[in-house]
Amino acid sequence: MRLLIIEDEPGIAGFLKDGLEEEYFAVDIAYDGKNGLDLAMTNEYDLIIIDWMIPVISGIEVCRQIRKSGSLVPIMFLTAKDTLEDVVFGLEAGANDYIKKPFAFEELLARIRVQLRSKNQGDDSLRAGNLNINPGTHQVFYETSEITLTPKEFALLEYLVRNKDKVCTRSRIIEHVWDVHFDSDTSVIDVYITFLRRKLENAGCGNLIQTIRGVGYIIRES
Repeated sequence: MRLLIIEDEPGIAGFLKDGLEEEYFAVDIAYDGKNGLDLAMTNEYDLIIIDWMIPVISGIEVCRQIRKSGSLVPIMFLTAKDTLEDVVFGLEAGANDYIKKPFAFEELLARIRVQLRSKNQGDDSLRAGNLNINPGTHQVFYETSEITLTPKEFALLEYLVRNKDKVCTRSRIIEHVWDVHFDSDTSVIDVYITFLRRKLENAGCGNLIQTIRGVGYIIRES
């Protein structure tokens, strides 16, 4: 899953990026409101974290512009603005959640997962036929058999299942799972698809991941 962090303090931005990447998120960073808004308007994100007091365009205005565009992406404020009035103002601007600095990373991570669960219809588990994925515990089961995956294999399968019945283009996969942009070499996807298919087939899952030639891959519910 791909997150955007709009934060002008490099130390905090780097800390968040490192911590979230350890939890298998792909993370983009913008250090001012204009760059952050440009990224939010041109890329697809699963969640956006915004500091209120950022240069060029304020975090509040970034949030308002994202909502004005019609986007429903979950937005969280992470800011030193800590009065009750600030919290209410931020939420009324369109944010889904508001966390005050200083903060505990564990709480931030828990709140991120709450927002992502809400976005995905409130169910923490993901399913495709008899395949069951638990993002919280990073476990995969086919019927009663557990399938052991590496972190990157898990992230790839999770992305495909979250988008089941939709064609996942190679550019989307590389951006959401590998945190690089579409002009990069995407041959690594083929390698991991091969790994995944082998493990799924060994568990009895069959031909779950289908190739759409020249475009990408799809998991169909049927």
